[in-house]
Amino acid sequence: MRILQTALLLTLLVLTSCNPPAPGKKVIGVTLLTRAHVFYKDLEDGLRRAAGRHGYEVIVTAGEFDLGKQSAQIEDFITRKVDAIVVAPVDSRGIGPAIRKANEAKIPVFTSDIASQEGEVVCHIASDNVAGGRLAGEFLAKALGGKGTVAVIGQPTVTSVLDRVQGFREALAKHPGMEIVTEVNGEGVRDKAMQAASDVLQAHPDLAGIFGINDDSALGTLDAVKQFRRENMVIVGYDATPPAVDAIKKGTALKADVVQYPDRIGENTVDRIHDFFTGVAVPAVDPVEVGIVDASTLK
Repeated sequence: MRILQTALLLTLLVLTSCNPPAPGKKVIGVTLLTRAHVFYKDLEDGLRRAAGRHGYEVIVTAGEFDLGKQSAQIEDFITRKVDAIVVAPVDSRGIGPAIRKANEAKIPVFTSDIASQEGEVVCHIASDNVAGGRLAGEFLAKALGGKGTVAVIGQPTVTSVLDRVQGFREALAKHPGMEIVTEVNGEGVRDKAMQAASDVLQAHPDLAGIFGINDDSALGTLDAVKQFRRENMVIVGYDATPPAVDAIKKGTALKADVVQYPDRIGENTVDRIHDFFTGVAVPAVDPVEVGIVDASTLK
């Protein structure tokens, strides 16, 4: 009897540890770029809030800047036979083969924040990053009086960043006295952005401004500017995370930040998935508005 009871207990433990979804409940597999950034924490909150509203289960993972890891996560979702997959790609081109595997398995794929350049995607939900880049460029041009050389600390493997830089270039093209002298890859993380910005500052002693394509890039640039004592520099960032907002309020070289609404991106992503499930027409792109903040608007 004791052996039988032990066997039953072990069986129950195995079953409960698997946490299978409730019968009939749709499951959405999510793989984010990272779960370390405040932006993606907020985006995940939005995903979960909307999933709860619609009665869906979400399984949230992240590639953490590792393409192989993110591809394996998508393959795991395919094996689990989830009802939809959400991807914020680590590499917009490199993630293509994994998305195509989901396409072959007839699982609808949605991209959130970062687009994929390959594979079939039902809808891409993200900030209007071209518009955000324009806001950054317009602010920098105004701050510098329409004259001066500037640089971009970028991340060319990510489509949302390419859109931001496109908008930034479009804005500066309206100011003949402005020139982008270089665009370097800071990989979207603070320490690498700091090194990239340090190299730029050494190579261009007359540089007047820098656009950091996210707040890690902007804050890394700020670290470099402080190290080189170039506090007269004008830095514009992107995301308006609490550390960046604090730096703007303190009057540092970081003067402005493009504001995104990641929780809204997360909610809209699940809402578009719900539309798809219920037969409502879904647009190929669902843009979310952006704004910009500086010291005057943060008082």
